[in-house]
Order: sequence, then C-alpha cells, then structure tokens
Amino acid sequence: MDTSSAAEATCPYCKGAGFVYKERPRDDPDFGKAVPCQCTSQALKKGRRQLLERYSNLGPLVRLTFDNLVPQGRSPHTRNQERFRSAVEAARAFAQSPEGWLVLLGPSGCGKTHLAAAIANYRLAQGQPVLFVVVPDLLDHLRSCYDPQSTVSYDELFEQVRQAPLVVLDDLGVQTSTPWAREKLDQLISHRFNCRLPTIFTCAVGLEELEERLRSRLSDPELSRVFVLEESKPPLLGQLSSLGQELLSQMTFENFDARRSGLTPEQFTPKQRQNLQEAYRIARMFAQSPEGSWLVLLGRNGCGKTHLAAAIANYRLAQGQPAFFVGVPDLLDHFRSAYSPESKLTYDELFETVRSTPLLILDDLGAQTSSPWAQEKLYQLINHRYNARLATVITSNLPPKDIEARLISRMGDVRFSTVFFIDAPDYRIADLKIDDLKPRPVSENPALRRHRASR
Repeated sequence: MDTSSAAEATCPYCKGAGFVYKERPRDDPDFGKAVPCQCTSQALKKGRRQLLERYSNLGPLVRLTFDNLVPQGRSPHTRNQERFRSAVEAARAFAQSPEGWLVLLGPSGCGKTHLAAAIANYRLAQGQPVLFVVVPDLLDHLRSCYDPQSTVSYDELFEQVRQAPLVVLDDLGVQTSTPWAREKLDQLISHRFNCRLPTIFTCAVGLEELEERLRSRLSDPELSRVFVLEESKPPLLGQLSSLGQELLSQMTFENFDARRSGLTPEQFTPKQRQNLQEAYRIARMFAQSPEGSWLVLLGRNGCGKTHLAAAIANYRLAQGQPAFFVGVPDLLDHFRSAYSPESKLTYDELFETVRSTPLLILDDLGAQTSSPWAQEKLYQLINHRYNARLATVITSNLPPKDIEARLISRMGDVRFSTVFFIDAPDYRIADLKIDDLKPRPVSENPALRRHRASR
C-alpha cells in the first residue's frame, strides 16, 4: 500500500470508510444519511487534477509556471526586457480570463513556450481544461491516425484539438510545409477563428514569414493580441553580413591556398609556406572552439587573412552556430545609415545587436575613414567585446604601430588573444607574369569579351 492509501485508511474522520454521517436531529430528513468524507473530496480533486494533466499533454512542462518565470526575460537588452514584461502582464490577464487569441513571437530561448505553459498550468490549477500541443508533433500524430493499428481515429484526435476550450499551439511555423500539413492547419485554425475559441500561439518566425491566410488570422485586431518577446538577431545580421557576397561565401578551409600550390620557390618560399600553414592551423582551431577568445590576423593585401576569417565564419554557420562577418568600412556605413529617418532600425538597436553577437568577424580594420566619430564607435565596439570576452576575429593590413593604441592594447592581450602575422605573397597577383599585365586583344581576354557582349 502506498503512502497516500495509508493516509486515507487512517483518516481521523471516517477511519478509512470514505464517508461519515451528518450530525442532525432525529426529526431532520438528513438524519442518518451518509455523506462523502472530506478525504474523499480531496482525492476526487486530486484525481481530477491528474486527469486534467493527462488531457493537457503538458508532460514535463508542468514545471513551468509564472512563479519560476524571469519577469524581464533573459535578454540583456532593455527594449527586449520591456517587451517581455508587457507579454507577461498580458499572459497573466489571459490566464485569469481566456478570451480571444494570444500570439507570442520570438527566437528560440526567448521564453515564449514558458509563458504559454505558465498560462496552461494556471488554468489547470483552477481545475479548467487546457490542451498543449507542439504543431509538428500534432501533425505527426494526425498522420499516424491513418495507420490501421492506431488506437485513436483521425476524426477523434482532430475534433479534440478543434473543440478544446483552450488550446496552446506551440512552435507554429517550424512544421514541414507540405500541402497536406497546410490544409490541416488551415482547417484547425479557421475553425477556432470562426468560433472565437481561446487559443495561444507561439512562433519562432515573424508573422511576415507565415502564409498570408494564416498571417491574416493571427493578426486580426478584433480577436488577436500579438507580442514580440524578442527581436531575432540572426536575420538582421544575416542581411548586413558581407558573407552574402559570392566570393566570400566560397572561402572555406578546404580551398584555402589552392592558388599558391603551383608557385615556384622564388615566388613562394618554404618559410612563407610554413607561415601560411601555421595561420591555417590557428584559424581552424579557433573555428572549432572560439568561445571567449580573440584571433587577430595581420598581413599585407592578398596574403589570405580575409579568406581565413571568412572560412571561420562559413565553418561556424555550417555547424549551425551564429557568426557575423563584416568589413569595418561597411559596418560603419550601416551605423551611419541607422541615423536616417527612413531606417527601420535605430542606431542603438543595431549597435547593441552587433556588439553582443556571439562571434563577430571584423575584416579590414584600418581601411575605414579615420574620423573621430569612426574611431569612437570602433573603440566602443571593441572595448565592449574585450570586457565581455566575446569571441572576435579582426583582420588588418596595418602594422601594430599604426593601429590606434586603445585598440591594439586590447587586440594584443595575450591572456586570451592570438595575434598572427601572415607573411605570404598576394595570391591575387603573385602567380602573374609581367606579360600577363600587358593589354591584350579582346579576342584573347575573356573578361573584356564578356563585358563588351553585355553592352
């Protein structure tokens, strides 16, 4: 017998019988009538709670409540913290009186699932039914219902989700977008939309990335309240990253130094080859584990430092890890453009996103216009990443003595920064002969032929 059964058996009121007799006068109609003991009522409440929890499909998410929620969220940015507080306030109100739709948007890890589960757990504590489903899992369950061995029919499962008093649809937008999946979701969401049934959605993508029919329902101002808990960084940095350029996107560790393989010892000495191999080894090691460290690559134009920096970024992206590669002059232009009234992003938002990205690769430091404003922005950026020990790669063709003292003192901190000078010839022209640089007839110059043909 378990502990709970033993407690019930020794109930001081009913002595384990499960019922008691009311104390009433003999002439009272209820005299001698047995009524459930309070221990039985508690067991019934406990049983109902267990039944509701099984129905809810929350599983391990029953641990996520408003009590263990970080009120301002986990983002270090003030604007995101304000967004999260507003969403928490709306979620608490929705939990007390579920009406309409609540849409929670934001990248993975921003807290939207915690908020949705907190609402569900609050409703369960009130003895109210709620159904929590992850959209890709729901579609998998619906597909499995077509199996002849399935113990649940498709109609039964679909109707349960369609008619539930309160449904949480978690991770909308990450499901496989097949025609069948789109049709099932449309049927489900359209029904709950038309019937105005309380529904919570969490979504890791912006509404603009959803299909128009779905987007119009989720953004209906008469039914839905939409909260962006945190702006997603990768799309923004992806738009600004120089890696979108074709040449940089093709710079990998695998094709590094390919053009130098045929150079003669006069063009490319053994010492230079050894130096380049060491640069490759250091960059490869950094790419595998960049956390908390810096890599500074110095050298003349065309020595391969940009290729290695881009290879680091492409390697990290291929591993599913964030990496922001940008030329310093381009980055300063982005900062300047953020001051424009037409800019969709404020300077503070852009600067905060760049300076706090997990891996920042600044290419061609020193090529920027050396104005006081540019110097100050670069110092603020590099100083923040230095103090926060955020992984950073910097390339420059300037010797250390020509780099601003405040910057080089941080870039050269041997406690966590590796500074490497690449001593290699310009791979763009090192294998050219003097005759190759002389003008040639159009018939012998493919580049000029293509240019003239396109005019």
